[in-house]
Amino acid sequence: MSAPVKAGKPAGTFHGGVHPPDRKELSKEAAIRALEAPEVLRIPLLQHLGAPCKAVVKARDQVEAGALLGEAGGFVSAPVHAPLGGKVTRFTGVTLPNGRRVPAVPVKVEDGGPRGGELLEDCFGGEWPYVEGPDGPAQEEILRAAREGGLVGMGGAAFPTHVKLSPPEGKRIDTLVVNGCECEPYLTSDHRLMVEYPRPIWAGALLAARAVGADRVVLGLEDNKPEAFRSLSDNLPSSKAEIVLLKTRYPQGGERQLIQAALGRIVPTGGLPLDVGVVVLNVGTAAALARAFFRGKPLTHRVVTVTGRGIARPGNLLVPVGAPYRDLIEACGGLLPEAERIVSGGPMMGFTVGDLDTPVTKGTSGITVLTSEETGRGRRTECVRCGRCVEVCPLRLVPTRIALAARRRNWDVARRYHIQACIECGSCAYVCPAAIPLTQLIRMGKAMLPR
Repeated sequence: MSAPVKAGKPAGTFHGGVHPPDRKELSKEAAIRALEAPEVLRIPLLQHLGAPCKAVVKARDQVEAGALLGEAGGFVSAPVHAPLGGKVTRFTGVTLPNGRRVPAVPVKVEDGGPRGGELLEDCFGGEWPYVEGPDGPAQEEILRAAREGGLVGMGGAAFPTHVKLSPPEGKRIDTLVVNGCECEPYLTSDHRLMVEYPRPIWAGALLAARAVGADRVVLGLEDNKPEAFRSLSDNLPSSKAEIVLLKTRYPQGGERQLIQAALGRIVPTGGLPLDVGVVVLNVGTAAALARAFFRGKPLTHRVVTVTGRGIARPGNLLVPVGAPYRDLIEACGGLLPEAERIVSGGPMMGFTVGDLDTPVTKGTSGITVLTSEETGRGRRTECVRCGRCVEVCPLRLVPTRIALAARRRNWDVARRYHIQACIECGSCAYVCPAAIPLTQLIRMGKAMLPR
């Protein structure tokens, strides 16, 4: 008996949003391949939302692959581990794409570990049990695997997974939503994972559902990913899992937008998915949970898309955390002469980076290299009060009011217009005819907002 699949006519959608050119054709056919082991890894001690890790190693220590490097600094935190074996060198600091300077543990690699197909098989291949029915692991066993494995959300937010899977008392979770939308233009790492390795995704989703007590698993997938749909459908669990096809629209992958489109539930402003009985998990996080639980392996590697019209051979790479962006770019043929800007993530929500030694973190979904033709914008002018930013805002905010308040540091007005509710999707800036950097102003305001 196969599980139900909702296909054909797309499900609901959400307010606002935009349709930027997705440019996924550059890398969506590129199968995942493993990056050659770098000479040095620089593993940041803060790769997640919450408290930074506390180092448990020191310079000159020898560490094996999977060894603990930093223990969690609190409940909302996640430990970090060595992806490869080697020697710890003198601690350093690294600047993350968001501009934050954090301490890092450098490891001079001496044991490159499994390579190529062997590494892919170790991470995603082989058999993956589908845990269903009453006779399965206890919630605490699953939470322990997520906590000790250092799992975080791999869709970009990097929220510690064990916290997400621990809803507070009184919050009944009936549905686990698996996010397979990957709506950000250019990026295809989740798409390739769904096409090539669907079984660990479903195995991890069933574990997560058991941990939160959900009776239903819904995988939300945009209708522009037919290959992923076929692969996931062919490997569906037999009972409570289903796939819901959604209209392709950015930012469909936002938690609130996904929940509204897939389930018809509205997460209140200032609220969380658990307020409407839902927990959302990215497909990569689900696969990492399966690996942590069934194979005892911490989160040390992830799939990263390296793409854009400024890169010679766009592709999808399985890379160790701490690898420098430089190595990923070189593995994809290097930069083309017309390359203008390197973005960590995608062009809508990503951060421009200027240092090719920036290390990959657990939340690095892609590296997008844009050309001068793509980065050019019209001359910036004053707001013309056209209202386009309001029309496309998926949360029905007034981006111009918030951005202006942030620029003037008028925090009372910023709060009144719900600056903290903004998900920084970039839809407003995308449609602004005055070329005002609305998203950047709001992001700056949130960082400066007095607590």
